[in-house]
Amino acid sequence: MTQQKKELDGNESRSATAVAHANIALIKYWGKRSVDQNLPAVGSISLTLDSLKTETAVRFDERLPNDVFTLNGQVIEGTSLKRVSNFLDIMFPSQPSRPRAEVVSTNNFPTGAGLASSASGFAALALSASSAAGKSFDRKMLSQLARQGSGSAARSIYGGFVEMQRGETNTGSDDYAAPIVGENHWDLRLIVAVTSQQQKNVGSTEGMNRTAETSPFYPAWIEAQSTDLKEMREAIKQKNFIRVGELTEHSCFKMHGLAMSARPPLLYWNAVTVKIINIIRELRTNGIPAYVTMDAGPQVKVLCQPDYVKEIKQELSTIDGIKQLRVCKPGPAAALTPRQKEEI
Repeated sequence: MTQQKKELDGNESRSATAVAHANIALIKYWGKRSVDQNLPAVGSISLTLDSLKTETAVRFDERLPNDVFTLNGQVIEGTSLKRVSNFLDIMFPSQPSRPRAEVVSTNNFPTGAGLASSASGFAALALSASSAAGKSFDRKMLSQLARQGSGSAARSIYGGFVEMQRGETNTGSDDYAAPIVGENHWDLRLIVAVTSQQQKNVGSTEGMNRTAETSPFYPAWIEAQSTDLKEMREAIKQKNFIRVGELTEHSCFKMHGLAMSARPPLLYWNAVTVKIINIIRELRTNGIPAYVTMDAGPQVKVLCQPDYVKEIKQELSTIDGIKQLRVCKPGPAAALTPRQKEEI
């Protein structure tokens, strides 16, 4: 065991850097059965994406007076800094005070805009912070840790197709993600159409809570989820693209319909979102198998097979208001950077 693996003590400084990839839920996660413990009300199934990623470096140092959080080159304060600090506290549960940390994080895609930046962000933070603190966590423990920062981050610990388990306890011991199949199981594409680079007005947690408290359809959403999960799991293993696409759209529109039924209603789409949905439906009518999904934001993700990427991109390029198109493949699990791997 090298010095890097020892837990922090005294005036030592330790650092680590990790990369994690965003994931897009095919069977959606919407709702918490415990806000304090960040426990999901339903299970979910996602696809980790290769080209949407967060790189996060963490340095713990007793000499730092306060935590410092830099995101995309800007020093962050307020609620976002507090969220990171609270997460870092988990690394040192038995210590009345922990060493302060410098956290430097970079996303290669818009932040807080419905592209799962919190998923990749907290997955990268979980891995880099635990390593910098000298903790030896397996993937299950990392997933449980990441979940405490962001529910969807539990899935970004793994690559490929991933299922988040909805536990039964109040402790979170049985709430974690597990892989269904790896990133090399199936050569699919997800085209990400960015329609806005602005942060959404209502965050996912606030939106989930409002929906659970006010939507008359929330109980039906909870009840139907287990069937959707089972069918999606089987379709992925069988590589049944049509079935996967149908289930993806079904879950997406159920989630957004649920959000729209909240009081006051939550509408995460914009006009360009609707145009893209209609274009994809028209393409499907013309024999091109493609399916849409959206998280809590206006960005549209189009699930398709590699042979149809060119045609779909051509059609989408005719829509005014799309800021960028990103073509993603199934992506890898969260990992320490090569340099960190050599040191540990």
